[in-house]
Amino acid sequence: MTHTPPIKRKGSIWRTIKAVSWSFVGLRARGDYEQDVAQLNPVHIVIVALVGVLVFVGSLIFLATWVVGK
Repeated sequence: MTHTPPIKRKGSIWRTIKAVSWSFVGLRARGDYEQDVAQLNPVHIVIVALVGVLVFVGSLIFLATWVVGK
């Protein structure tokens, strides 16, 4: 059984944030998606996505309490 070395991916945090943001919106070109898969670190994508979800849910809660409070 041969062992393949792990792939080193050098994606910037800004590129990861941009890719996750476009994915939330649902507008992502196929070529950009393929580049992201080849370059971005999956662990970074998961972390940025979780932070994005927390910010989104927190914003909705804040907006709801602000509107109800008026």
